[in-house]
Amino acid sequence: MPVQPAVQAVLDAMTSAAQSAAGPETDADFDVAQRRKQMDDFTVAGFGSVGEAGPAMVEEFTHKVPVADGVIRVRTYRPVQGGELACYIYIHGGGWWLGNIDIYDGSCRAMADHLGCVVASVGYRLAPEHAFPTAAEDCYAALLWVSMNADALGVDAARIAVGGGSAGGNLAAVVALMARDRGGPSLRAQVLDIPATDLMMASPSIEANATGYMLTKSGMEECRAFYAPDPADWTNPYASPMHAADHSNLPPACVTTCEYDPLRDEGEQYAMKLVAAGVPVTMQRALGHIHGSHHMVKLMPDAARYNDTVVRFLRQHLA
Repeated sequence: MPVQPAVQAVLDAMTSAAQSAAGPETDADFDVAQRRKQMDDFTVAGFGSVGEAGPAMVEEFTHKVPVADGVIRVRTYRPVQGGELACYIYIHGGGWWLGNIDIYDGSCRAMADHLGCVVASVGYRLAPEHAFPTAAEDCYAALLWVSMNADALGVDAARIAVGGGSAGGNLAAVVALMARDRGGPSLRAQVLDIPATDLMMASPSIEANATGYMLTKSGMEECRAFYAPDPADWTNPYASPMHAADHSNLPPACVTTCEYDPLRDEGEQYAMKLVAAGVPVTMQRALGHIHGSHHMVKLMPDAARYNDTVVRFLRQHLA
């Protein structure tokens, strides 16, 4: 189907804003920190104003979690008092070099409220300062930390799921692989929302949707250059889960793609890899949507149903 009218209106507004802001400075003139702030502000102003605001939590803590050669933040959200709750470990997106747990605060609150479980949001270290495999190892370390501190967190260590969007979907898939390969905590489920699964970037949708739909091919190439500057890493399964030799014995997956998204094909191809390996998969394609627009619940009449599918999936597997 065509791009949804509300999505096209967002694209038109972005194009107009970009033209108005055009001047002597280009992206090349900004350092990484400046561009991060620019993109964080855009995310809050754009998705924050059209997404879902979360309610107050009974408990909310930002923990400092030790990892190899450093410390990361993990923020936990608890919606109800007492008892051992299931835990959903959420990994934010941003091309491995953008984003943080603060700008996804509202969506994590909302998810904790919808699921009635603890949500643990992972503030992994970002590229290019911390290239592959730092983000993947940080996220796996966060899973280990949640599992080992389950009693203190009021979490049932036997009911943990992992998920994320875009680069976060990539990292969630990788954490599931790592947990299986390393004999780590048993995961109940994985949520792979518009995931990057193959850094070789060879799928047809990358060319078909290379420009004009917010996420571009050139933008993806830049993200890859920041995160995995060595091409030898592009087929490492912990960078590109599509290239894992074995996809069996992984947790049930919920995979969401968007019709006008360069990442569409590799997300769906990864879902098929899981199905072929005997992994239960819930698959949905957001028709008429671009990368991430299916979360704009205040603008898109059909956006809520994609989140509802994820919520039902997690409730089923975390029950």
